Amino acid sequence: MSIVLPQELQNLENQLDERPSSGRGMMDRDTRNAVIAAAWIMLLFGIGAYYLPTVMLALGSLSTVLAGAFGIVFVLAFFSVFWLRARNQRKNQGK
Repeated sequence: MSIVLPQELQNLENQLDERPSSGRGMMDRDTRNAVIAAAWIMLLFGIGAYYLPTVMLALGSLSTVLAGAFGIVFVLAFFSVFWLRARNQRKNQGK
């Protein structure tokens, strides 16, 4: 193992600073907000999906059609949220 002298360390830092950045690792504000929004949506729908069978069984004791309709609405809502968000993003892209 060798000892790195302060001058050598400074030279290495200068070389790293001079290297052009490839753009990796940094997100712009819009991308970061989209990732955060998608994470929240996935988390909330994940929690909802965890309780979906329990709710459907409870509704199924009242009406099987109501239980089926609830499942369909849940799945459609999941995709609708992402569709509406993408539509809104495209609409506000130029602003």
